[in-house]
Amino acid sequence: MEEDDKQILIAGGGIGGLAAALACSRAGWPVQLVERAQSFDEVGAGIQMGPNVVRLLQGWGLEQSLKQVAAFPDVLRVRSATSSAALGCLRLGERTRALYGAPYTTIHRADLHRMLLCALVQQGSTALHAGQRLVSFVDTGSVVHLHTDAGLQLEGGALVGADGLWSSVRQQLLLQDSAPRVTGHLAYRALVRQADLPAALRSQEITVWLGARLHVVQYPVRGGDYLNVVAIVEGAVVGGGNVQDWDHATHARDLQAAMGSTCPALQDLVAAIQTWRLWALCDRPPMAGAHEQAQGRVALLGDAAHPMRPYMAQGAGMAIEDAACLQAVLSGPQQSMAERLQRYAQQRWQRNARVQARSVRNGQIFHATGLVRWGRDLSMRVLGERILDAPWLYRGG
Repeated sequence: MEEDDKQILIAGGGIGGLAAALACSRAGWPVQLVERAQSFDEVGAGIQMGPNVVRLLQGWGLEQSLKQVAAFPDVLRVRSATSSAALGCLRLGERTRALYGAPYTTIHRADLHRMLLCALVQQGSTALHAGQRLVSFVDTGSVVHLHTDAGLQLEGGALVGADGLWSSVRQQLLLQDSAPRVTGHLAYRALVRQADLPAALRSQEITVWLGARLHVVQYPVRGGDYLNVVAIVEGAVVGGGNVQDWDHATHARDLQAAMGSTCPALQDLVAAIQTWRLWALCDRPPMAGAHEQAQGRVALLGDAAHPMRPYMAQGAGMAIEDAACLQAVLSGPQQSMAERLQRYAQQRWQRNARVQARSVRNGQIFHATGLVRWGRDLSMRVLGERILDAPWLYRGG
């Protein structure tokens, strides 16, 4: 079989896996994708996408689809969770379009997933296999053999592990690898119809509330009809629980207790929402080299390669950037697959590591106490947009 005739195997049918499949397909490579779940659905709530990501989706012909399901806030405001005082503001909207060539977008995770899935089906060169969990693979040097728990056997020119934080592909590729680390941060997520909220709590902006050892982010999704709220506090899941099971049922009173002495406006928002989901946040240290992103004919993408804390809102974004880079190397000059994947890893690992490291740093700043908190607030009031903007990120890799 000639190199260019071989199909690409992908493990994982989340946002990263679908983006990878779409990218490979657009590069002219047929794809076989295996997903452990019984159907191609996405759970969770909203995500933010900077112009670095939106620009890539537009390049895949998804601009109109995005406009139908996303929200496009004009401003990001930072407030004190204790006093509700304004700390800083970042203009989005036309400013972001003018500077970076694309808008800043907020979207429900399931809507993004569905959008990618529809585009992939329309592309027509991907076979989707649900209910198939990868259990092993063998990279022979000339081909990759994949086996699933349901007995499916596939052969391809490369394997892309896009199977998330607890990646089976990663476990077999990086033999000396350790388990993801538990950060000690808990994320409460809620999604509520804006019409069901008191008028004073509705918003079409992104608002970030910064407190001591906690912060809350709220923003519109689904064309602004829904409000996504994420509260992150420091602590452990009550009663323990399996950190691999990210989606824990919880009660509003648990979060209300965690809010402590935050301002009335924030407490009113939390009290107005009755249904929350909770999970313990995990990540990995910043990537240390290209070997953590690809070896031989096997590559990692998204959370399988570089899980990160959500304090730069770039988890899904870096997975989509990975996919776009994969498309570029697969569309490039004739090379062996191992050489193509090595180029992919070399182009991606340092940027991913930088975002991982900055995400950890941002979390420390968001949750600061004492003099550090005082200095943060003062700097934000004085410098505002200069601190909140991230040209190095939004201009792309």
